[in-house]
Amino acid sequence: MNVLMLSPGFPVEQPFFTRGLARRGHHVIGLGDQPQHDLPPVAKESLAAYVQVASFTDEERVLATVADIHRKAHIDRVECTWEPYMVLAARMREMLGLPGMTVAETIPFRDKEQMKRVLDRKGIRTPRHFSTTQAKGVREAAAEIGYPICVKPIAGAGSADTYRVDSAEQLEEILPLLGHVPEVSVEEFIEADEYTFDTVCVGGEIKYFNICRYRPRPLIGKTNEWISQQTVAMRDVMHPDLESGRQMGQAVIQALGFKDGFTHMEWYRQASGEAVFGEIAARPPGANTVDLMNFANDFDVHEGWAEAVTEGSFSQPIRRSYNAASLFKRAQGQGRIRHIEGLDALMADYGEHLCVVDLLPVGAQRRNWKQTLRSDGMIIGRHPDYATLCEMMDDIGIRLQIYAE
Repeated sequence: MNVLMLSPGFPVEQPFFTRGLARRGHHVIGLGDQPQHDLPPVAKESLAAYVQVASFTDEERVLATVADIHRKAHIDRVECTWEPYMVLAARMREMLGLPGMTVAETIPFRDKEQMKRVLDRKGIRTPRHFSTTQAKGVREAAAEIGYPICVKPIAGAGSADTYRVDSAEQLEEILPLLGHVPEVSVEEFIEADEYTFDTVCVGGEIKYFNICRYRPRPLIGKTNEWISQQTVAMRDVMHPDLESGRQMGQAVIQALGFKDGFTHMEWYRQASGEAVFGEIAARPPGANTVDLMNFANDFDVHEGWAEAVTEGSFSQPIRRSYNAASLFKRAQGQGRIRHIEGLDALMADYGEHLCVVDLLPVGAQRRNWKQTLRSDGMIIGRHPDYATLCEMMDDIGIRLQIYAE
């Protein structure tokens, strides 16, 4: 099967989904805006061919390029696992008459307002919400909902340009920061713990699911530089406390008519136990969360996704042997990394439980913590016991220190 893979080398997760397709025996044709020599090795070795486009933003030219590829080497599938190009991939499928998500099916996964309207009609609990393209509309929505509110892009990903607002005065401070966002969603802010419900589906049936807990909520981590954000893939996904989220996740996928591939849903668990929907995307989670699934199960869910979308099956063994957690560490100070403290002692204490230690080297420029969750270093650990893993990751967050100047 000839599979056209959009952006096979960027962002960092993409090469592994590209490799998953190749491991299933498919001929993968990459379509990207990177020069071929800049592709990561995993992507390069997984591609049968690569076509570079000047920019994905020139959609008409990109579609013409895809039509030309199709004439020369018949394309059987178009796949995309990166949020910005989901609708473009759907347009390619419609143009070529290929199976997969259509534009109409994709848009509710990209437009948060349409998404919630569909779920509202199905009786699924969502935050009270409005969308608007004007500052006046934001103010009116805030007055209707009442504070606190959450303001975020209609078609955003992660926590980019997302703000909690507690008062009208604070709203006036935030509005200028949203001037570049074409349309925003204004929502009731839900006081709760935040989780994910991630799935790989075949024909609308969930073949594998994962639940992560964010420690703390990403919006808190995004606004406090000292926090080492954690994501924990939970081993006991059938715990009674998660039942409301599991049921909601299944209902959301059914309501939106999702069929094949990865989904990434975020939801809130209130102190009462009630689940409140956050948002869902028809793609895998980012920030190395797919790696957590692999380390928790000792399988390759990148290949499992490839099998699901091209063969209509999922044969990866689901073991759930571990809880697995990522921790993103931010440096103190600005400029270049000058010193890393505590790593040797932590390796001595926890080395057998650590899967990934990826810190910026001494001399590297510190990253902008407001623009990337990955920050200045990432550590992934795993342990069969949830409480033990959380204690370990908290200790790492305290004792590991990165200094920049």
